[in-house]
Amino acid sequence: MDASQFKQCFLPCHEQLFRMAWRLTGNTQAAEDLVQETFLKLWMKRDELAIIDSYEGFSVTTLKHLFYDEQRKRRLSTTPQALEQLQIPHPDDTAGAFEEEDSERFIIKLIRQLPKKQQQVMLLRDVEGLDYQEIEKLTGQKTVHIRVLLSRARKQIRQQLKEMMQNGK
Repeated sequence: MDASQFKQCFLPCHEQLFRMAWRLTGNTQAAEDLVQETFLKLWMKRDELAIIDSYEGFSVTTLKHLFYDEQRKRRLSTTPQALEQLQIPHPDDTAGAFEEEDSERFIIKLIRQLPKKQQQVMLLRDVEGLDYQEIEKLTGQKTVHIRVLLSRARKQIRQQLKEMMQNGK
């Protein structure tokens, strides 16, 4: 695959990759860095990409793998700053959390605490607005399994919000 083919296949994915990266990182600069790393990795493997059916799906999967690899590395060298980012707000701080962050950002934090597959499906469906067939193409999961994961994720988020609201009063 030459440079012009690469641009034609992967540059249209930039916007979706950036949105996904921002949802995963919560930081504009980190998201842009992650997208650039993704493009670099795809470029390095460009000779193997001719057989790919869905460039969009492959690029999203590559981005997520890079993100999760980075998270694993950080977990191995845990710093106080990294722990602070991963902490769930204490129930006494729930009202303050709602005041400090807009509700979407707060929900994204809750979504990040879900198991990986539930997190992925919920971000794609509820945040990105993709339909089940698109999610099926991106994840390789069957629609029935996607619906189950989404249902469990939503139930868990509702339960966490309910508990925080009850404890915050």
